[in-house]
Amino acid sequence: MKLIVGLGNPGSRYEITRHNIGFMVVDLLADKLNIDFRKKSHFSEMAEGRLGGEKIILLKPLTYMNLSGQAVSSAMSFYKIEFSNLLVVFDDMDLDIGRLRIRPNGSAGGHKGMGSIIRMLGSEELPRLRVGIGHPEYQPVTDFVLRPFSDDEWAEEKKAITNAADAILLWIEEGIITAMNKYNSSGKAE
Repeated sequence: MKLIVGLGNPGSRYEITRHNIGFMVVDLLADKLNIDFRKKSHFSEMAEGRLGGEKIILLKPLTYMNLSGQAVSSAMSFYKIEFSNLLVVFDDMDLDIGRLRIRPNGSAGGHKGMGSIIRMLGSEELPRLRVGIGHPEYQPVTDFVLRPFSDDEWAEEKKAITNAADAILLWIEEGIITAMNKYNSSGKAE
């Protein structure tokens, strides 16, 4: 069983903002798996399906970003999922738009949602997929992450969302090392 968590903020106000890249990636993944977010449980919207013989659970926490750990901890505990079978997808200002980074573990890197998950689960040994959103030049970080992409940025970011969903499918089928080797060098499939 695999649990894929996309981080974001609920509500139409945040729907197309940079901070909601995690939600956008798992929405596309749900489309690719032909499943829907029909269930609400574990402080989240959930979608369940299968890929091959593997049960897949997609989670979009409704707790708002900074409390994402509540939702992830609840689902992990209920389904008895090992850390290696969890993948958290979130935005990263330290990566250029369009770039991806998959890692088996690491710190929160200043990301409040990932920080909440690490605190609630008591470990940094959590696989993650970071999607680059670029870095603000002259505006506060909060304003930057809660604003939409420009048209030019969005064209590049849509490709990254597709690549991220494909990277997750590869992670499910062939493991994190294969996904890292294919998507970490350029952020794009080679």
